[in-house]
Amino acid sequence: MSQPARRNEREKLMRLALGLMLATAVGAPAAAGPLEGRKSGAEILAATTADDWRTLDPENTLYIELESGRVIVMLSPALGRPHAERMKALAREKFYDGLSFYRVIDGFVAQGGDPFEARKTPSVGPIAAQFEEPADGARFFVLPDKDGFARQVGFIDSLPTGFDKKAKTYWHLHCAGAIALGRSDDKDTAATEFYIALQPQRYLDRNMTVFGRVVSGMEKLQALRRVEPPESEKDDIGEKIVAIRVAADVPESERTPLEILRSDRPAFADFAEARRNRPEAFFYFRPNHLDICQFPLPVRAKAAP
Repeated sequence: MSQPARRNEREKLMRLALGLMLATAVGAPAAAGPLEGRKSGAEILAATTADDWRTLDPENTLYIELESGRVIVMLSPALGRPHAERMKALAREKFYDGLSFYRVIDGFVAQGGDPFEARKTPSVGPIAAQFEEPADGARFFVLPDKDGFARQVGFIDSLPTGFDKKAKTYWHLHCAGAIALGRSDDKDTAATEFYIALQPQRYLDRNMTVFGRVVSGMEKLQALRRVEPPESEKDDIGEKIVAIRVAADVPESERTPLEILRSDRPAFADFAEARRNRPEAFFYFRPNHLDICQFPLPVRAKAAP
């Protein structure tokens, strides 16, 4: 090929490449861009004041000590109180020390306690179910979003909660981290065994008594070895529970002081709205919907005085 011909060929290729670049630029979708006038969840949390946060009450906080570290459970001050008090009493008796999470089902629950019922507890019998109950005086932050398991959902004391308008009863939801006592088919047979939901198990709502939720250390529960309930002491009984303690009984220097965003404050409503429509530039489709179990409860370390 002659030199002029080669030059013409190069020019054709350059024009073709330039045309492809222009076509790509014209056809490229525009960036989503943030929603104007709407703050992101991170911006809302950054603008909160001390009044927007509540320090966990040591008397209503459990520390589940595992070999991998500490799991922190916030007990509900409004619902399921007899069940919460039972768990606290057993913790104070050191009933759970040295037992294990003997039933850990992937995508379901981590269940702990005494699988062989060998450990005796003084004056501990079955406890009555409290699947739903009134909550006089409690502040219920209502979500407008539709829910497949309850006519109305929201938060009481920052814990996911359902509400039956007709019966005027409330119950905490089986979102990930929910804690409840196990039972047999008879609803009033809960005693010492407990479980924590590894993923939402909403079909258990109003069938079990949820009395709190994990607020820190969920990753340690998710990492537990998967095991089926043992049939004999030779079977794998799962990973050890070093201890369960009520935070109030732990020396102050050994506590983990945490704060949660208060569900009765405007900042909580603003944060919920930011999660509903995700104003960040990353999002192209904004569903205008909030699944209550996908709402990440804001938790932070309490600043030193």
